[in-house]
Parts: sequence; structure tokens; C-alpha cells
Amino acid sequence: MRSLVVAVDGPSGSGKSSTSRGVAARLGLAYLDTGAMFRAITWWMLRQGVDVHDPAAVAARVHEPVIRSGTDPLGPTIAVDDVDVAVGIRSDEVNAAVSPVSAVPEVRALLLDLQREIIARSLATGGIVVEGRDIGSVVAPDAAVKVYLSADPQARALRRAAEAGGDVTATQESLLARDRIDSGRATAPLVMADGAVHIDTTPYTLDEVVSQVVALVEAVEAEA
Repeated sequence: MRSLVVAVDGPSGSGKSSTSRGVAARLGLAYLDTGAMFRAITWWMLRQGVDVHDPAAVAARVHEPVIRSGTDPLGPTIAVDDVDVAVGIRSDEVNAAVSPVSAVPEVRALLLDLQREIIARSLATGGIVVEGRDIGSVVAPDAAVKVYLSADPQARALRRAAEAGGDVTATQESLLARDRIDSGRATAPLVMADGAVHIDTTPYTLDEVVSQVVALVEAVEAEA
């Protein structure tokens, strides 16, 4: 398989992470969770006492932390200043703060450069599956395969509650609120990129969704 980028976008709870890791593992590609990078910045801001609802305060310190993302789909890692934050970035505190931090243009610009560096390195060794909310539209608009995953709000809430615990109704309300923020922000909003294939994951198992995306990649490879 030649080097290529597979861009996987969609809202929280749509199955992006599990699908992307599964596709990368099955095809022998690298994997990048861009959402974890935004969460890592948010975790650092909270630890430093920065007001995450003050864009200027966030922008003023965004270049201080060093973010490192591992790209092994079987064991992805995320570290801030060499501290493993894989667990910490999934806390309720980070969940509540990641949207305002992600909306700050300086944060997006910094991570965009880092994401493109990682993609470039991966292309030199075989390719990468990248997941997020603006991969096909902003980060890698020339990706060979673009996929937009969605799911019924209740299905998304059930999945997320099963992963992290918590009340399903409250989780659904939180997810929908995140959707409104992500879709309405001025910089790199959540959209379905031009040329993306839309997959509603609600009626499918994870393996079935992974197989659908793998089939899309193989179809592109066959035409190359």
C-alpha cells in the first residue's frame, strides 16, 4: 500500500477513535487522535490556573507546553512536558473546558502545525489515519480518503456513558452542547468535508464500520 492519509471526522460519540484505531491496525498505518492533543493543551491550562474562558489568556500561554503524540494504533500515547496524560485528559474537568480552549485560534494554529508535522513523518513510512473534527476540511484537505462518521444522539450518549460512566441523559445533553460549540466556532468548525463519505454508525457494530472504511481505502488503492 502506498503512503496515504485517511481523514476521519465527526462529533463526539460517533465512533471516530475506535474506528480509526481499527482501520489503522488492520491496514498497518499510523494513527493520530487530534482530539487528545486539544485535551492535552486544556489539561495543561487547567493545571496552570489559566482561565480557559478567556481566549487572550489561553493564547498568551499556548506555546509553553510541549505536546507529544504517539502514533501506534495498538497503544496510542499523549504526553505534556513528558508527563503521560492519557488518563487525566478524560476527566470531567477537561471535558467541560476543552471546547472553549479548542475554539481559540492560536491553539488551533499551533496544533495544526504539529498535526501536519506528524502526518508528514508518517507519510514517509507508510501513511496514517487521522481523526478529529476538521481533518478533511482543514488539517489534511488532500487526504486520499475522507470519512465523516455520525450517529443518533442517544446512541452516541450510550457509547460515551459506557466508556466514561455517568447518566445517559446528562451525557447526551453534554454531547449536543459540544456539537453546537464545535459547529458554530469561527475557526475550523465541525463540518463534513468536500468529498467525504458519510457513514451513520448507529446500526452497525464497530467491526462493520471498520470494514466499511477499509473497503473505501482499498477502493482508492485499486484505482491508483
